[in-house]
Amino acid sequence: MFDVYLNHKRDLLVVRQGSSIPLGGSSGRWQKRKRKVAIVSDEIRSAVQRQGYYVRKRSELKTN
Repeated sequence: MFDVYLNHKRDLLVVRQGSSIPLGGSSGRWQKRKRKVAIVSDEIRSAVQRQGYYVRKRSELKTN
């Protein structure tokens, strides 16, 4: 299970359930989503295993 957080810029932060929010590198005030997530993509799962969290900026989602 994973906890999902969003900040005021709608950036995404995913951590393993019960883990704390990482302090370095990620800016902003994170707000926890009410539901927990059981299934995530392989990219997110490997990033959480490797570094303990996954962050995606909203600007990375925009396509032209």
